[in-house]
Amino acid sequence: MNQSVPVEFILLGFPSIKEWWILFFLLLLCIYLFTIMGNLIIIMLVWSDLHLHTPMYFFLGNFSFMEIWYVTVTTPEMMANMALDMKTISLAACLTQCYFFFSLGTTELLLLAVMAFDRYLAICKPLRYSTIMSNRVCLQLSLSCWLGGFLGMIPSIMLAALLQFCGPYIINHFFCDSPTLMKLSCTDTYLIELINFILALNIIMVSFALTLISYIFIVSTILRIPSTTGRHKAFSTCFSHLTVVLLFYGTATSMYAPPKATNELELNKVVAVFYTFVTPMLNPLIYSFRNKEVKVALKKAISRAYHSER
Repeated sequence: MNQSVPVEFILLGFPSIKEWWILFFLLLLCIYLFTIMGNLIIIMLVWSDLHLHTPMYFFLGNFSFMEIWYVTVTTPEMMANMALDMKTISLAACLTQCYFFFSLGTTELLLLAVMAFDRYLAICKPLRYSTIMSNRVCLQLSLSCWLGGFLGMIPSIMLAALLQFCGPYIINHFFCDSPTLMKLSCTDTYLIELINFILALNIIMVSFALTLISYIFIVSTILRIPSTTGRHKAFSTCFSHLTVVLLFYGTATSMYAPPKATNELELNKVVAVFYTFVTPMLNPLIYSFRNKEVKVALKKAISRAYHSER
């Protein structure tokens, strides 16, 4: 069946909170603004403070920049749907949202793996660290993460654009999620699902393996440090990153576990809220409250701003 008219989908969102939409809207707005502000502050601190001009903070700046776009892909659309009570989204907009959401998610996985590798070199190879992690290498690793994330999703989204949809055009989610969209197609999705599986498996396995191996060596090295103070100092440099890794992998794994019932679909949406909105909001807090250098840079920036106004 050919699609002779443009397809529009209905995003169900959370029908159960319809009576409380204003409260939920304001909460979502606060989370979104806090996320944008927190990540922008980290980017500006990394850019302006010379003490933060190191590979670790260069990658953190990239990570914060990615988080801003990651949360922007879904949040404004969801807020507009709630405020205007217009839950429709065109096929083109749906595919675009899918592409950017999963491209940025892939970029996040790759950046987390590179950040783990950076901590491995800093702790396990301190004498060679500055030589290996030169500015050129940092830039190459960063570009590889971004290009890998956005180029890797192109085959999948191009095949998704060829799918036919015959109705019902109802997506039981608050954004266009690829697995949910596949279920609405009235044509064979075997090829695209196979490609998605192979891509996801390779990206997740490679990034997770690199992260896991890096931390195995990190922990092994830290345990061999004779002084308690030295062990604590070494571990504190990677605690924030490890916390973010656990948050991301934990919620993402829960999200894409195969649903079997309606209540599990609703639970998946709640989990999706956590890793789509809450985790990006927590990341600036994790990196600022647990990181002495970021806190010092923030105090200096506030002090400079205060004295410049006087």
